[in-house]
Amino acid sequence: MTLVSRRFQDLRPSSTVALAGLARRLAAEGRDIVDFSEGESDFDTPEHVVEAAIQAMRRGETRYTNVSGTDRLKDAIRQKFLRDNGLDFAREQLTVGTGAKQVIFNAFMASLEPGDEVIVPAPYWVSYPDMIRIAGGTAIRVPTERQHGFKLGSDALRRVLSPRTRWLVLCSPGNPAGAVYRAEEYAALAEVLADWPRVGVLSDDIYEHLVYAPARFTTFAGAAPALRDRVLTVNGVSKTYAMTGWRIGYGGGPADLIAAMNVLQGQSTTHATSIAQAAAVAALDGPQNMLERQRTTMRARRDHLVPRIQALRGLGCASPEGAFYLWVACGDVIGRRTRSGAVLSDDRDLAGFLIESQGIVTVPGTAFGQPGFLRVCFAKPIERLDTLVERLAAAIAALA
Repeated sequence: MTLVSRRFQDLRPSSTVALAGLARRLAAEGRDIVDFSEGESDFDTPEHVVEAAIQAMRRGETRYTNVSGTDRLKDAIRQKFLRDNGLDFAREQLTVGTGAKQVIFNAFMASLEPGDEVIVPAPYWVSYPDMIRIAGGTAIRVPTERQHGFKLGSDALRRVLSPRTRWLVLCSPGNPAGAVYRAEEYAALAEVLADWPRVGVLSDDIYEHLVYAPARFTTFAGAAPALRDRVLTVNGVSKTYAMTGWRIGYGGGPADLIAAMNVLQGQSTTHATSIAQAAAVAALDGPQNMLERQRTTMRARRDHLVPRIQALRGLGCASPEGAFYLWVACGDVIGRRTRSGAVLSDDRDLAGFLIESQGIVTVPGTAFGQPGFLRVCFAKPIERLDTLVERLAAAIAALA
């Protein structure tokens, strides 16, 4: 007899979270592990942000806040949206959650009815489909192709829209392929959506400040102003300010949706940590000059790693326009045998082989809805990237 509902009995942990946990456990056991699975940089949180948190504690800002976030933080978010995206939100159109992940989860829980469909271009962030399923909806996975930059086109969107469609999820820069949508590409999608007034757009902009020239960032609501009243724009401080552990995400959108999301949050986590909210104010309102330095560093790492991966027999990858992941095609390696005679039948077998044989932790493409790939986070020092290439080469050489 179990107390777990049928709906949750086959639910599995996030693949990226599970693999990162495995990497930490193996390292604690003394294994020489090189972890490229988890989506965070090696940068430190800016000192002025840390100091803001310390000062907030000393001022006694350690008590409950508004469920939707402090007024100071919502004002800082409002100014950020105006400054960076040309979007003007009132306070009642903003919500703050414990990470952008909670904001997205709250949106699905507050909006989906049984039978509703959510269009999710693949490859996608691993958590979208499971969050949709928990909320009672159905994820409609739409494959994208490398020759189209792993981006959803208007024709493909038109083919999958139906009266049951409730949301279209767009993530730019994308996780895992680093795809960056142009304003005209968003406008083409908006033209299709104009005939479907029930469909909302969830614009996941968490990697906004990790775009590499000549690509330029644009947010969907900015490129499609006619649809702005049915767009939820989600962002956070985790990737931009190296604040993954602080758990602050935020969203701006229609007031009725935001109000429902806040009710849900009030019945679950209440509010994000008051101290982290004070730190997020400092991040959003403070100096932004570190962003270009971080971008420059990430671009150098990308440019260092891409040709070295491309030189390995059996692997391939394009140079991503944004985020900090390589989407490595491994189809030519799948099907080979290990020295023990085991066949690597898919990308999951390959990822397991890399962990066991070389201590390399990657994430199989199957978790992102596109088998035959591995996701590698390149937000690591150059010497770690060189270690990755050396171990990948040794692993491939050991295969029959």
